Amino acid sequence: MSAEIKGLNEECGVFGVFGATDASQLTYYGLHTLQHRGQEGAGIVSTDGENLYQHRDRGLLSKVFADPAELKRLLGKAAIGHVRYGTSGHNSIANVQPFLFRFHDGGIALAHNGNLTNAITLRRELENEGAVFQSDSDTEILIHLIRKYINKGFIPALKKSLNIVHGGFAYLLLQKDRLIAALDPNGIRPLCIGRLTNGAYVVASETCALDIANAKFVRDVLPGELIIIDRDGLHIDHYTTQTQLAICSMEYIYFARPDSIIHGVTVHNARKRMGKLLAQEHPVDADMVIGVPNSSLSAASGYAEESGLPYEMGLIKSQYVARTFIQPTQELRELGVHMKLSAVRGVVRGKRVAVVDDSIVRGTTSKQIVQMLKKAGAKEVHMLISSPPFKFPCFYGIDVSTRSELMAAHHSVEEMRKLIGADSLNFLSKDRLIRAIDVPDAGDAPNGGLTVAYFDGKYPTPLYDYEEGYLKSLNEQERMVRKEQVK
Repeated sequence: MSAEIKGLNEECGVFGVFGATDASQLTYYGLHTLQHRGQEGAGIVSTDGENLYQHRDRGLLSKVFADPAELKRLLGKAAIGHVRYGTSGHNSIANVQPFLFRFHDGGIALAHNGNLTNAITLRRELENEGAVFQSDSDTEILIHLIRKYINKGFIPALKKSLNIVHGGFAYLLLQKDRLIAALDPNGIRPLCIGRLTNGAYVVASETCALDIANAKFVRDVLPGELIIIDRDGLHIDHYTTQTQLAICSMEYIYFARPDSIIHGVTVHNARKRMGKLLAQEHPVDADMVIGVPNSSLSAASGYAEESGLPYEMGLIKSQYVARTFIQPTQELRELGVHMKLSAVRGVVRGKRVAVVDDSIVRGTTSKQIVQMLKKAGAKEVHMLISSPPFKFPCFYGIDVSTRSELMAAHHSVEEMRKLIGADSLNFLSKDRLIRAIDVPDAGDAPNGGLTVAYFDGKYPTPLYDYEEGYLKSLNEQERMVRKEQVK
């Protein structure tokens, strides 16, 4: 099996609450706020202190819980929930989380955001030892490891298991009497804690989900931490102290909502600074600045403010269409662009337009945006990207696991410009991206406490199962470059 095969990667959202009388309802609201992180499936597991109750299905949260009776059936004062984005071919009910496992010594529910880089090896080892998997998600591996070491006690078994799995992970686990959260040693995926006025605790992928529950932000979950919440309150433990902060930079660039705060940085402010630094690095001679809705609007406003150009609404987004980057197939992504965006002719006709977007991954959207604006009468279209060229795959939970998908991996900036049809194309440099985000608690961590491997190929963790295929793709790319140079 190719180490770069697509299939297990996810970009998801998790939410949990402990000690609230309306736990399942609060979890529903929290997941609704995190819907941007995953749109293919959703689920909630609750507990009343004795039993665990589950409902999950494919589709948007509103579809999964279209029948209010399903939510009312989830009894108890504690719950965890999950919204899922899965890759093509794996959108089955078996992969929709939270998973619920029932054992003779007590049930446990599990929700996971991220991706394990040693999942293939671990799964084969566990299967050879007799483990039977009910899904093809790497999430289930943790439960099998816990059961393997359960004779040590649950928490010791969990700690040992968390030291065996590698990659990017934010886990929520629910037992009948406690909620547990764990974050990988690099804190690649975000996870935060809030508290309600009645003393109940909330754990979520983003702070925007705390806001909807009227929970006051307490702290971020830090790398290597094990957070245990029970009737006695919140307990902070560690399963490892070998940690180094490396938050996924794409959370700030694209995934997180602009009103979320990740490790002390408001996402909107970071994106606006990206736009300002982009204007300093790449000024263009244009009549106006427009942003690509929605994740690029903050950067576009920063670019306009720094450049002194008027900020206009040149593109309109339908609010009833899913995000195209996280559609599972290329065909759906292309169709999604036309459904999602339309140009405002009266604004762009006859004008030199500076378009600010957050990234170019596959290039499909950028090409169609340029075509759309020129068809609407734009005189010139200058594309400005508020992140560096996306040249290397992500192995920590974004659906870009092969270099073959990445336009910047195979083309120079000038070649990309020609392919998308823009009059100019420029990217924010890596150093300015790091400066724009400016994580305050990064300390002496490399790259300002960020994972920027998508731009420079320097990953914060070993790639394990992915390494052979990744190195093979790099060698193939170098061979193709040499071949072109000979021509």
